[in-house]
Amino acid sequence: MPDHFETLAIHAGQDPEKTTGAVMTPIYQTSTYAQASVGQHLGYEYSRTGNPTRTALETCLAALEGSNFGLAFASGMAAVDAVLRLLEPGDHVLAGNDVYGGTFRLFDKEFSRYGLRFSYVDTSDLDQVKSGIKNNTRLVWLETPSNPLLNITDLKGIADILRAADRPPYLVVDNTFATPYLQQPIELGADMVVHSTTKYIGGHSDVIGGVVISAAEEIHNRLGFLQNAAGAVPGPMDCFLVLRGLKTLAVRMDRHASNAYSIADFLGDHPAVLEVRYPFHPSHPHFELAKSQMKNGGGMVSFTMKDGASAAHHVAEMTRLFTLAESLGGVESLIEIPAVMTHLSTAGSPLEIEPGLIRLSVGLEHVDDLLEDLENALEAYK
Repeated sequence: MPDHFETLAIHAGQDPEKTTGAVMTPIYQTSTYAQASVGQHLGYEYSRTGNPTRTALETCLAALEGSNFGLAFASGMAAVDAVLRLLEPGDHVLAGNDVYGGTFRLFDKEFSRYGLRFSYVDTSDLDQVKSGIKNNTRLVWLETPSNPLLNITDLKGIADILRAADRPPYLVVDNTFATPYLQQPIELGADMVVHSTTKYIGGHSDVIGGVVISAAEEIHNRLGFLQNAAGAVPGPMDCFLVLRGLKTLAVRMDRHASNAYSIADFLGDHPAVLEVRYPFHPSHPHFELAKSQMKNGGGMVSFTMKDGASAAHHVAEMTRLFTLAESLGGVESLIEIPAVMTHLSTAGSPLEIEPGLIRLSVGLEHVDDLLEDLENALEAYK
């Protein structure tokens, strides 16, 4: 199998079906499988444990992240939940201080009830990470680019710090914003990579899913046990839809990035905008680092309105092509206010989001139409 990303996305784990020669991976819509005799089967027994459509998806996603070990879940949060179940009561998790609101909610409101301890630092500052490691730290969780501030973390630098510990913690990277097309954390030292496949990987806002890619078979086997035992698995139709999205991931991400850069450039010069965050824009504080570990800047742009929350709400409600909605990564452009939408769970915590921040998921529409839409919304506010 060639190792170019675009080729792997279309072919890895997706050989023509042997019985009929079907080019597209079939949707194996079955809950159980016939056995020739007791305990003798063709590799599948029950679809919670394994399903051929899911196997194809897991094989492809692992290959795209440079691994052999992938497990698909019913949602991104189910994938996060499985990773945290690798830990024991009393273990400490060091996490980024601007993680996704749903991740923070699961950590803060649920796993903290069962004896896990959490602290949060700016993972783009290696000194903060180094000082945040405790004797009982067993996992470091980060996003790069982060959600919603689009901070960039030096993955190799973090991995080097953790490897120097007496008992190195797991390094887990939520790679949802970058996708494996733009960034491959395992190559840079991560132990596990998590995606919400709902987002760019699926790419069409029509499926919910998640995945954990592991660097080591030992981790994979433990997660596989949890996947089967807890049963938070995607159905075969969901897996088929994510596989379909994967085939165009590379070309979509290039277009997302091209549109997003133009929008970041426009917003950076607008008098109503206080600050713009886009990893590949020269104004970004981690611009050089982003270029060193990502292929392009992706499709997410965040910006802060000078006049705060009221201005942000007005702009978000005035766009027409940018739909006011949660989620991201689809072909259509979305706009949201993280402080009261995707990150509401952080309100009142040290991770609380600036209320004047707007997050854009820049889609594949013609860039001139998107620019006009934003310009009209900003002008209407004035």
